[in-house]
Amino acid sequence: MSDGKILTRHPGGKSGKNIDRKKYDAMARAITSVLRGKELTHTELMARVGEKLEGKFDGNISWYAETVKLDLEARRTIERTASRPQRYRLV
Repeated sequence: MSDGKILTRHPGGKSGKNIDRKKYDAMARAITSVLRGKELTHTELMARVGEKLEGKFDGNISWYAETVKLDLEARRTIERTASRPQRYRLV
């Protein structure tokens, strides 16, 4: 794998996606930034990431956000709560 790509992980053990490292880093920063000090539902998380990156991100924001969110869960950087509705927070 080249330095320009990262193979993401999936918390359920499914196969990950091979994506551009710069896009991964930008999305991971955005996700961790909007979760800092907060617990957000999936809808709230995706909306805030979309607002943060609108016009600044080359690619489908929702697809990359979901892919990187799953990777961050698998790497135990963020976690889902057991509450209903489920919420996400930094570990």
